[in-house]
Amino acid sequence: MADRGTVLVAGAGGLVGRAVIEHDLGLGWHVIALSRRPPEPATGAAHLSVDLTDAAQCRARLAEIRNLTHLVYAALYEKPDLTGGWLDDDQIAVNRAMLANLLDAVEPQNPGLRHLTLLQGAKAYGVHLGQIPVPARERAPRHIHPNFYWAQEDFLRARQAGKDWRFTILRPQVVLGFAHGSAMNMVAALGAYAAISRELGLPLAYPGTGTRVTEATDARLLARAVAWAGQSEAAANQTYNVTNGDVLTWENLWPVVARAFRMEVGLPHPMPLSRIMPGRAATWQAIVARHNLTPLTLDRLVGASWQFADFAVSRTHSTASLLSTIKIRQAGFHDCIDTEDSLAWWLAHLQERRLLPE
Repeated sequence: MADRGTVLVAGAGGLVGRAVIEHDLGLGWHVIALSRRPPEPATGAAHLSVDLTDAAQCRARLAEIRNLTHLVYAALYEKPDLTGGWLDDDQIAVNRAMLANLLDAVEPQNPGLRHLTLLQGAKAYGVHLGQIPVPARERAPRHIHPNFYWAQEDFLRARQAGKDWRFTILRPQVVLGFAHGSAMNMVAALGAYAAISRELGLPLAYPGTGTRVTEATDARLLARAVAWAGQSEAAANQTYNVTNGDVLTWENLWPVVARAFRMEVGLPHPMPLSRIMPGRAATWQAIVARHNLTPLTLDRLVGASWQFADFAVSRTHSTASLLSTIKIRQAGFHDCIDTEDSLAWWLAHLQERRLLPE
C-alpha cells in the first residue's frame, strides 16, 4: 500500500488516539504515536514517550521528527475531580500549554505540515452546566463558561495565521471505544459494572436517574472523520459535530449490556457508581483471576470513568443532549453506525482482548 504521509497522534493511548492510529495504519500512513506511557497493548505505530506539560522535554524528544504532514491532537489533561475540574483555571491553562508545547516542538522543522485535527466535545455547548439547545449547532456563539476548548482554539487560530497548514475541530458526543484508564470510557465502566454485578449474583440494574435523549460517537467512526477532515478542502478551518447518526437513552441500551454478559435486566436502582464501585476492587480481582483476564486493577481499567458514567446516566440538569450533524454531512462526510451495534461491538472487543469476562 502506498505511503500517504506522516501523521503524529498526540494522546495515543486514549479512546480517540488508539482508533485514529489503527485506522491510519490500515490506510497506509506512517504513524507516530505520542503519549507519556506506551499504549497498552502496543498500537503497532512507532511510539514516543513525551510529557506534553514539559516544554523542554517536548523540544528535546521531538526535535528529530521530520516530514510530518498531519497532526491529530487527542491529548487531554483532566483533574481527579473530573466534572468539577471542567471549570478549573488550572485545567484550562494546562491543556492550552500542552498544545502549545507540542506545536512549538514540531512546527519549525516540519514545513510540509498540511493539517491539524483538534478534538472538542459537547461541553462546547455547556452540556455539563444545563440544558443545551436541541439540536446544538456549530454556528452558535461561544457559551459564556470558561473552557480549555476556547483557550486551545484561540491559540490555534492565532498560530495558523499566515501559515500553509489548516485545521479542523471535531465535536463528538460520548465516545465508545477502547483504552486503559481513560477518564471518559463508558464501555469500560458499563462492562466492569455488569461483570461485578454478575459476580455478586445480581441482575443488571440500571443505576441512573431520569431520562435523557442523547447520542454517542463510535471511536472508529470518529477516526474516519479525522481522516476525512485531513484530506478534505471543505474541512479547512471548520468545526463539525460528529455523532453516530441515531439517538439513545442509556436505559434503553441496558439490554445490550445485559446480553453481552448473559444477564437478566433488573429493576432500576439509582446509585452513584463513583462512590460504590471503587469499593468492589477485590471482587474485580477475583473476576480477573477466575477468567484469566489481563491483570489490570479496577482503577487502571476504569479510573475516573465512574464519574463520567454518573454524569451520563444521572445528571438532572437536562433532558436532551443532541448535536446537529447537518454541517458535516453537507460538507461530504456521511458515515454512520447504529449505536446498539456499536456498544455491542466494543463490549465484545474488550472481551476478546481479555479485559472483560465473557
